[in-house]
Amino acid sequence: MSKNPQVDAFLEDKDEAKWKDAFLQLRKIALSCPVSEELKWGKPCYTVNGANVVLMHGFKEYCALLFAKGALLADPKGILVQQTKNVQGARQIRFTSAKEVTALARTIKAYILDAIELEKSGAKVEYKQTEDFEVVPEFAARLRSTPSLKAAFEALTPGRQRGYLLHFSSAKQSATRTARIEKCAPAIYAGKGLND
Repeated sequence: MSKNPQVDAFLEDKDEAKWKDAFLQLRKIALSCPVSEELKWGKPCYTVNGANVVLMHGFKEYCALLFAKGALLADPKGILVQQTKNVQGARQIRFTSAKEVTALARTIKAYILDAIELEKSGAKVEYKQTEDFEVVPEFAARLRSTPSLKAAFEALTPGRQRGYLLHFSSAKQSATRTARIEKCAPAIYAGKGLND
């Protein structure tokens, strides 16, 4: 498969230098598979018929291949990682060095080929519905006591609702959850999402 010049530029970016050697190896493996190389969300992404299959990205402690439908992949080597408990479909293979990529090259290619076949099959990840997300007690109480906030929240798109529910539930302390709810209430009334 052909290289995308936007990905060439990504690999030359000084902010990505820490993982450049690993990224170069991962790119070589990905391009040995029947995928198209694109740059999405500022990261190299490998697609089939326009659908995302796997994305390369770096973090402080590791770099990773993110499989869009990783939750549906067989994982015979036990190397797929759920990034956080709230990630539903995607799974990562993490690396801390280019040497690790080299050692797993055949396995990585096999996982990418499986992900391509999975995408071609039309398989879909069954995502949780908005009503399945946790409503923290502080927000439930506020919705009960403030009908206008409840109406405004229910008028939001399901994605915006989930964003707020995840934001509120990620706080460990009640005081923090309450503060987040107070801070977000004006945006909810305005029909905006958490990041709008």
